[in-house]
Amino acid sequence: MLNQISKEDYKKGKKVKVQVKDLTKCYDDLLVLDDINFDIYEGEFLSIVGPTGCGKTTFLNTLAKFIPATKGDILVDGIQANPQKQNIAFVFQEPSAIPWLSVEDNIRFALNIKKLSTEEINKRVETMLNLVGLQKYRKHFPKQLSSSMEQRVVIARNFAINPDLLLMDEPYGQLDIKLRYYLEDELLRLWKELNSTVLFVTHNIEEAVYLGDRVLILSNKPAKIKDEVIINLPRPRKFDDPEFVEIKDYITDSIRWW
Repeated sequence: MLNQISKEDYKKGKKVKVQVKDLTKCYDDLLVLDDINFDIYEGEFLSIVGPTGCGKTTFLNTLAKFIPATKGDILVDGIQANPQKQNIAFVFQEPSAIPWLSVEDNIRFALNIKKLSTEEINKRVETMLNLVGLQKYRKHFPKQLSSSMEQRVVIARNFAINPDLLLMDEPYGQLDIKLRYYLEDELLRLWKELNSTVLFVTHNIEEAVYLGDRVLILSNKPAKIKDEVIINLPRPRKFDDPEFVEIKDYITDSIRWW
């Protein structure tokens, strides 16, 4: 592929934020995740793609500790991942704003759970309302918002806690193309502004290449990491850039032919 750099050059000077070691998940006799190993670097935007039904959501749920791994370790800053001790945030496929809370109280919700000071909570809420452009909607409830605005509330709520790791499971899959492009750019802006570490699972290869610093390709079930592609392209990226198209086609072919 054009414009590639070596894995060694990519890793140079980067701090490992998350280590996934020998991650395995079985449901009785069904092996879904098979001995997966990879690192996520601090401040990295990592995309994950793979064929339909390969176990991407199981993979993310295991990382988030929603379900236990059968085997393996997940370390954040060298310590076993524990959502009660670390800030591990999750954005689901469907908008998940709390319906009985206003926009600002949705953003405030996780901060209250973390028992931050009132001053710090107010500061973070104001920062996030400004970053996602929802100041004038702060008293609105989710049912009064469009789907794209509700998803911005959810993303703001998760970024507000300064997550050690933000996990995103196809959050724009239900939106039309125009809204998806808009929210992808909003997400990138927040990620850069806050220097967060993001793992983004998607079935949309174009989206994975547009967003990611790196793309991991999962194999068919039982899922392993089949390949790793470093996206050495400047931002903002252009969908019709020949190098962008070449990388997208390479990943598509890697998923298509098993």
